[in-house]
Amino acid sequence: MYAQLNDQVSILATFFSGAEVKPAFRLSRNSITMLLQMLPREKSHGWSHLLEVLVTLYWLACGASYRVTSNVFSIPLATVCRIVHRVVDDMMTILPRVIHFPRAEEMAEVGAGFAQLANHEAFRAAPGAIDGCHIRIVPPAEPQKRSCINRKLFPSIILQGMCDAKGSFLDVYIGQPGSVHDALVLRRSPMYSQALYPPAGYFLLGDGGYPCLQRPVAIMTPYRQPVASQVEGRYNRHHARARNVIERTFGILKTRWRSIFLRALEIRPVFAPKVVGACCVLQNICVAAHDILEEEQEQDEGEMAEVPDGRDGPGNAEGDERGLSGREVRGHLAAQLSAPQDLPACLGEHDYI
Repeated sequence: MYAQLNDQVSILATFFSGAEVKPAFRLSRNSITMLLQMLPREKSHGWSHLLEVLVTLYWLACGASYRVTSNVFSIPLATVCRIVHRVVDDMMTILPRVIHFPRAEEMAEVGAGFAQLANHEAFRAAPGAIDGCHIRIVPPAEPQKRSCINRKLFPSIILQGMCDAKGSFLDVYIGQPGSVHDALVLRRSPMYSQALYPPAGYFLLGDGGYPCLQRPVAIMTPYRQPVASQVEGRYNRHHARARNVIERTFGILKTRWRSIFLRALEIRPVFAPKVVGACCVLQNICVAAHDILEEEQEQDEGEMAEVPDGRDGPGNAEGDERGLSGREVRGHLAAQLSAPQDLPACLGEHDYI
């Protein structure tokens, strides 16, 4: 067994030469350093901590291919498999430290970010945007296979993500089968079932695939198209400006780990949610390290189209029973967005509103 780094291996020679590492590992040196500092260090085996992290990052970058990673690092295939599983498990242990809800003293800053995105102060009460993302997988055996087939007719699991205005994940819920609607994924998530977030007086931003809710979790969704008034149309425009940050966050995640997210994950279905979770952890580390990656505009042909304002599936109809609907709150918010702002105390003779 190798006990030390072999800097004669080409990819390691490149790493230690000080050359650019992002093409190979999809992370900057600063991000890799931050990850190394956060991960636990196991002393029960002879492999270098740095080597194990680099092997795992390369495995993610090349599309979860154990054979390719084995050849590049000149490490036995079985050893690569053990390393990857160990490091991915370690990333999942630090997930609660890296992906978490804002503290009370951070809520104002998070809300200010959404107010800036929406271009209206009313969205200071929005400390998160939520959406779902389908991850292609190799279908499991029956009977689970059928439940994984989504409405685009390919097998997938679902990543429900919530992010702040900077594109950092605040919560992830991973692993529901692809046939499950966004609204049902939401109801099954701990954030909803335990009413964990947001605090009273705040609301999340969701698309039309979600219910418009006041409780147990407040979620504001767009008005259905066609809108009934200019007030509703104005609300939808501001809402979209702020909510789109979660779509951009998913886009950046897919761009950085395109070999993971844009083709079927050829790993065991039980391991797939951990791999997706590890990628989300790395997303937040990159945001903290200012490791910027622009979202690519092209869309995977299997990507799920947005549900058109709740007309398909449980969407906006959900929550009307038991007094859970957030439509009254949404109406007040829409009226606030259309109210005149910063009017002079007294109008002059030729001043008009």
